[in-house]
Amino acid sequence: MQTRKKYIFLTFLASWLLLFFFGGDQLRRFAFFSGRKAEARRNWPHWTDRSLLKSFADPEELQSDGDPSLPSPRERRAARLSVYKNSGCRMETCFDFSRCEKNGFKVFTYPRERDQPLSESYSKILTSIERSRYYTPNPAEACLFILSIDTLDRDHLSGQYVRNVDEKIRGFPLWNGGRNHLIFNLYSGTWPNYTEDLGFDIGQAILAKASFYTENFRPGFDISIPLFSKDHPQRGGERGWLYQDSIPPKKKYLLVFKGKRYLTGIGSGTRNALHHIHNGKDIVSLTTCKHGKDWEKHKDTRCDKDNVDYEKFDYQELLHNSTFCIVPRGRRLGSFRFLEALQAACIPVLLSDGWELPFAEAIDWSKAAVVGNERLLLQIPSAVRCIHPERVLAFQQQTQFLWDAYFSSVDKIVHTTLEIIKDRLLPHHSRSRFLWNTLPGGLLALPDFSTHLGDFPFYYLQHGSSPSEKFTAFIRAVSPADSLSQPILRLIQAVSGSQYCAQILVLWSCEKPPPPSGKWPQTTVPLTIIQGRGKVRGARTDRFFPYAAIQTDAVLSLDEHTSLSTSEVDFAFVVWRSFPERIVGFPTRSHFWDPEQRRWGYTSKWTNEISIVLTAAAFYHRYYHSLFTEFLPAGLRELVDGLATCEDILMNVLVAAVTKLPPIKVTQRKQHKETVSQQVGCKDGDAGTPPVGERSPSPPRSPPAKVKGTAGTAGGRRFSQQQDCLNQLADWFGYMPLVSSQLRLDPVLFKDQVSVLRKKYPRLEKP
Repeated sequence: MQTRKKYIFLTFLASWLLLFFFGGDQLRRFAFFSGRKAEARRNWPHWTDRSLLKSFADPEELQSDGDPSLPSPRERRAARLSVYKNSGCRMETCFDFSRCEKNGFKVFTYPRERDQPLSESYSKILTSIERSRYYTPNPAEACLFILSIDTLDRDHLSGQYVRNVDEKIRGFPLWNGGRNHLIFNLYSGTWPNYTEDLGFDIGQAILAKASFYTENFRPGFDISIPLFSKDHPQRGGERGWLYQDSIPPKKKYLLVFKGKRYLTGIGSGTRNALHHIHNGKDIVSLTTCKHGKDWEKHKDTRCDKDNVDYEKFDYQELLHNSTFCIVPRGRRLGSFRFLEALQAACIPVLLSDGWELPFAEAIDWSKAAVVGNERLLLQIPSAVRCIHPERVLAFQQQTQFLWDAYFSSVDKIVHTTLEIIKDRLLPHHSRSRFLWNTLPGGLLALPDFSTHLGDFPFYYLQHGSSPSEKFTAFIRAVSPADSLSQPILRLIQAVSGSQYCAQILVLWSCEKPPPPSGKWPQTTVPLTIIQGRGKVRGARTDRFFPYAAIQTDAVLSLDEHTSLSTSEVDFAFVVWRSFPERIVGFPTRSHFWDPEQRRWGYTSKWTNEISIVLTAAAFYHRYYHSLFTEFLPAGLRELVDGLATCEDILMNVLVAAVTKLPPIKVTQRKQHKETVSQQVGCKDGDAGTPPVGERSPSPPRSPPAKVKGTAGTAGGRRFSQQQDCLNQLADWFGYMPLVSSQLRLDPVLFKDQVSVLRKKYPRLEKP
C-alpha cells in the first residue's frame, strides 16, 4: 500500500513539473503580459545586442501588410478579364494558318489616316515593317496585319492616348475579331494601379507588349517586348560599350543604381528599400524624391539627404564603371534602364517580380542577366559577389551580343517580334534556341536555308566539324553569243585543274542564248550553264541567287575576264577553309570617311588597309547567297542593280554586318593588266557590266575620275556610282558595317630566298 502511494505521488510530481516547464511559461506570459502586447509589438525586434546591431528599417514598416495602393488579386483578375477576354488563345485556336500558305509570311499595315496622329515610336514601328522583306501592300497576300491606329500608349492621362479605339477597329473589314492581327503596346493602365487595361478589346489579336505580367501573358501566342524610348534609333543603333581592351571584367563599382524613388503608390516598396544596400564604396544605390508635381507633400526624412547624394554621381559614369546594374520595377514592370544596362555591358540585376522578360520565348536570359526577388533585396550584394570572374565576363559578352542582335534599334525589335511569330507557323522548321542565343543571332540564321548547325558558316567550331573539301566555281558570263572569249576559256581550264574543284557553273547573263555545248572547253569536272533569272535577264544580283545546283559549302565567284592560275585558286581555297565565315579573295578596295564631304569615300588606290574584296575573284560560303536573296528587301537589291559594281559592295557590307569581321586578301601574281571590255551581242542592260579594268583581280589604281579621255569619263561615272552605292547602303543599314584590315595572307616561304622545291605554291612567284 505504501509503495502504491509512493508511485502515485511521484507520477503527480512529474506531471506538475512537466506542466510547469512546458506550459507554465506560456500561461505566465498570457496572464501577466497580455497588457503589454501592443507595446511589445511596437518594440519588435527586441534584441539583447540591439546596441551592436544596426536597424535597417522601421519596425512599423516591417509589420505592414503591404502597400494599400497595390491592387488586390480580385482587382487584378477583373482587369485581366476586361482585356484578355480570349485568355485561352493559342496559335492553333486564334490564328488562321491558311492565310500564310500561299504567299508565305507577309505583313500588311493598314493605310495611315491623315487626321490620325502617330507617335514617333509608332511611326518607327510601321516604317520598320514597310521597309522590310516581310511587307506587302496587298492585304490579300498578307498573313499578318498591323493597325495604323497608335496603340503604344494606353494611359488615358497621356496626350498620345487614342480614344474610341473599339469603334474604329470594328469598322475595319479586315479586323475579323482581331484574328491574324498584331498589336504593339508600350504603356498600359494609369495611376494609381497601372493595370494592364488597354481600353479596348483586342479580341483574338497577338499582343506584343512591354512590361508584360506573367499572369496575363499567353505563352506561345503573345510576345513580350522591351520598353524603349521615342529616341531609340530607327535602324543601326549605337554599338555596345564593351571593347576588347576592357578586360579583366572587374570594374570600379560592383553594383549600382541611380534613379527615382517613389514615395507612394505601386513600385514604391522596392525602390524605397534600395538605400539599404548602399555602402558608398563598391555598391552605390542612389535615389531621389524629386519627381512628380507633388513630391514635397509626400517627402520623408530621407529625401533631403538622398537628393544631395544623388547629385554627386553621374549616371553615365556609373554605367561605364560598374559590373552589375540594378534594374528595379518602375510604376510598371519594365524600365528604360534595362536596355541602358545591356548596351553598357552592365549585367542587369532584375528586381521586378512577375515580369515576362523580353523575347523570353527565344532568348535565354540566364546567360545575360541575374533575376532577383524583390523580397530578397538584402541578399543581392552577396549573391553577385559569388559569381566567378569568368562567368562575369561571359555575362558581359552576352549582353553585348543580345543588344546588337535584337535591341539596338526599332528595326531589330520589330523584326525579332515578326521572326518569332514566323517560327511558330512551322515549328518543325524553326530556329533552335542555340541559334537565337549564339552569334550572329536568330535574325541572321535563316531556317529556310537549314536548321542544321553544320550547314552554316558560323558554327563549325561549336559543332566540331569543318566545311566541305570541294568548291563550286561560279562564273558570270556576258560574252557575245557567237563565240566565247579567250579569257573565259583560260579561266575554265585553270579552275578545273584545281584538286579542290567539284564543278563549274556558268551564269549566262545575256538575252541571246549561250553557245552550244560543243564550243565549251572539255573539263575534268562537270560544267553546267545556268540561265539568268528575274524580270531583267542579267541583273547583277542574279549572281547571288541561291541556285540549287550549288551543292558545296564554298563558292568561288568569278567574272569571265578574271585571270587566275590553278595555284592561286588552290591557295585561296585552303585559306578560306580556315575562315569559312569570311570573304577570301584577290582584288580589293577600301572605304574611308571624307570629313570635307561628310560622306563615305571609296577608293581603289594601294593603301595599307582593305575592307572590300571584289567578287570578281573571291571565295565565300554558299549561305550568303540565301542571306543576300532572302534577308535583304527587294528594294535594296533593285537599287544595287541600277549601280555599277554595287553588288560587290553590298555583298561585302552584308558579310561584315553578319560577322563583324573584315574580308581576307590572299597573295596574287601581279601580272594582270587593265583593259577595256569590248562587249557586243548583249542588250544595254547587260553590257553595263563594269569593264575588265574595274572588275579583274589586278592591283588597285587611282580613282578613275582622274583619268582623261572617254574611258576616264566612263570610269569616273562608275567611281561616282560606287561612292553613291556605299553611302546609300550605310544609310539603309543605319551605320557603316565594313571593317578595315591590314592583313594579307601569303604561303609559307613566299618569296623567301630558298629552293622552290621547299615551297608548296612556287608558281605564285612566277611572272
